[in-house]
Amino acid sequence: MSSESPKVVRPRDAASVVLIRGNADKTEVLMGRRRKRASFLPNIYVFPGGRVDPEDHRAPKGVALQRDAEALLNRHVPGASTLSIPLAGLRETHEETGYLIARDASEHELDGAPDTPYWQALRSAGALPDLGRMDYIARALTPTMSHKRFNTRFFLVDANDARGELIQDGELEDLHWLPLDKAHRLPIVDVTEFVLNQARDRWQDRHRGRKQTAVPFLHYIRNRQKIDYV
Repeated sequence: MSSESPKVVRPRDAASVVLIRGNADKTEVLMGRRRKRASFLPNIYVFPGGRVDPEDHRAPKGVALQRDAEALLNRHVPGASTLSIPLAGLRETHEETGYLIARDASEHELDGAPDTPYWQALRSAGALPDLGRMDYIARALTPTMSHKRFNTRFFLVDANDARGELIQDGELEDLHWLPLDKAHRLPIVDVTEFVLNQARDRWQDRHRGRKQTAVPFLHYIRNRQKIDYV
């Protein structure tokens, strides 16, 4: 008697934002713990982020990535989705932390923006999402054996000029800033540890004026971790 193999779950597009503040010598990262009843990675510390929602596909014309980040992201993402993924990261960051990563904008620049809580907050601040502050630093695909799967792109953001106040009643618990070199001590998964290392290296490269030429793609083949640089 043969048994059928379990159906592989299709991964959903998602974005995660590594918020960093400080300078090259003294650097902090923002992390929070997923709630114990979470269906994915309960009690694990993560960066803000989540899946792409329909509103993330409806950005006004003035929203754009910096050229280098866009070129790197285009290697991993179809053109029509290039902006929706980093936008999802900034929206989720606001929902989970209270921070707006944004730049000043005229009322005209906000024409056509969705009428959702995130965009309402931007209108109140007279701002647009500032994708120009985002570096695309990593991609990770959840293993096929997982009951929930995400095709996640990770972005590094300089949060020294983030707008708003940190909230403590969002989706993440124990949300706090801590030294980047101590974040590895938290209960985290291997992907998060990998991205922390990428964020550290990219942050230092930024301060040295070095450009990024490729992005690591962490995935699994026969449940073994593999990293390709694209």
